[in-house]
Amino acid sequence: MSELNEQSAERVTIVLHSGDMDKVYSALIIGNGALAMGMEASIYFTFWGLQRLQKGGLDKGPLSKMNMFGLGKWMIKQRMNKANVASLEKLLQDYKELGGKIIACEMTMEIMGVRREDLRQELIDEYGAVGSYIQEARDSQITLFI
Repeated sequence: MSELNEQSAERVTIVLHSGDMDKVYSALIIGNGALAMGMEASIYFTFWGLQRLQKGGLDKGPLSKMNMFGLGKWMIKQRMNKANVASLEKLLQDYKELGGKIIACEMTMEIMGVRREDLRQELIDEYGAVGSYIQEARDSQITLFI
């Protein structure tokens, strides 16, 4: 086992660049899975992903494929409900309860005119720039860009 693994828990770091509903689901499902397996997990919300942290914004993302003016998203949500897939809100709450870390990109906030008070601050552990992401990724065994 490497010295890093002996000193700290294994870690996954995810960059959530997309705000598409299915991609936000992917980031949270992977993050929750890592946490459930005893890993540490961080999600760095940037660009359109950051918009999902805005108050009332979690469910506003379109479907990445087959959106069909919103009909595709509605159909997928129906199928997910039938299969008892947790909502984005439930996955996000589980992620936080399991100890998942959320980093909000300050550069994106500046570019897109997003203020801290526009975001669900109770979810955010850190406001940071690329250095925050790099530090998380440097210590991670798994890094993903979604």
